Amino acid sequence: MPRWTPDDIHWDRFDPSRLAPDLLQLVKAAALTEANAARYTQYLNNVFHDDADLAVSLAEWRLEEEQHGHILGRYAEMADPTYHFAPTFKAFIEGYVIPIDVDQSIRGSRVGELLARCIVETGTSSFYSALAEATEEPVLMEIAKRIAADEFRHYRTFLDGIKKYQPAERVSLLSRIKVTVGRVRESEDDELAFAYHCANDQPGIAYDHARCNAAYATRAYRIYRAHHAERAVGMIFKATGLAPQGWLARRVAGWAWKRMQARAVA
Repeated sequence: MPRWTPDDIHWDRFDPSRLAPDLLQLVKAAALTEANAARYTQYLNNVFHDDADLAVSLAEWRLEEEQHGHILGRYAEMADPTYHFAPTFKAFIEGYVIPIDVDQSIRGSRVGELLARCIVETGTSSFYSALAEATEEPVLMEIAKRIAADEFRHYRTFLDGIKKYQPAERVSLLSRIKVTVGRVRESEDDELAFAYHCANDQPGIAYDHARCNAAYATRAYRIYRAHHAERAVGMIFKATGLAPQGWLARRVAGWAWKRMQARAVA
C-alpha cells in the first residue's frame, strides 16, 4: 500500500495566487504519465514473470504511481476548474499505446530493463525535486516533495534488481551504457509531448510532436538547477556501473546542465 494518501495532503492551504501557470501546465501533463502505470506494470510482469519478489514490488510501485497521477489530477482540477482529469486521461491512453504483448525485455536483458527503469525514476525524482523547489504554492510543494521521495525509493528498488540479476546475466558495461544512452534519448519521444498536448492544448488543435515537445521541455527545464543535474547524473552513473562522483560524472553533469539551460530558452 502507498506510504501516504490524499488525506495526508493539506489541501486547505492551497493559494492560487502563488501558482505559476507554467508549473500548472507541467502538473497537468505529469498527472497523465504518472497515472499510466498499469500498462507498464503488465509489461514488467511479463518480462519478470518468474520473479515473485519483484512482482510484489511492482504491485506496490503501480499503486504509488497511479496515486501520484490521481493526486496531481485532483490538484490540477482544483487549480483550474476547466480541467477534467478523467476524460483527459482517457484521451491520453487511447492515443499513446504501450506494447505489452511481450515475454522478454526490449532492452535485451533483465539487467537492461531494470537499468532503463532506473533512468526513468532518476528523471521523475529529479523533476519533482526541482518542482518542489521551484513552486511557491504550498500544496504543490508538499505534493512534489512526497512524490519525489517515492521516486527515489523506486529507483533503489530497481537498482537492487540490477544487483540481483547482473551476476547471472553478466551484461557488459558497454551494453549497459548503450541502454542508458538509448533510454535518455527516449525522453524526447511521444509520451511527455503527447501528455502535454492532451492536458494543455485547446480542443481541435492537432497534435504536433515537435511543437508539444518544445513546449513541454522549455517549461520543464526552466525549473531545474545545477545541483539537480549533478544528482541525476550521479544516479544514472551508479545504475550503469560507472563512478557516480568521478571526473567523468562531473564532466557529464556540466554538459547536462548546459543542455538544460539551452532547452529552457528554446
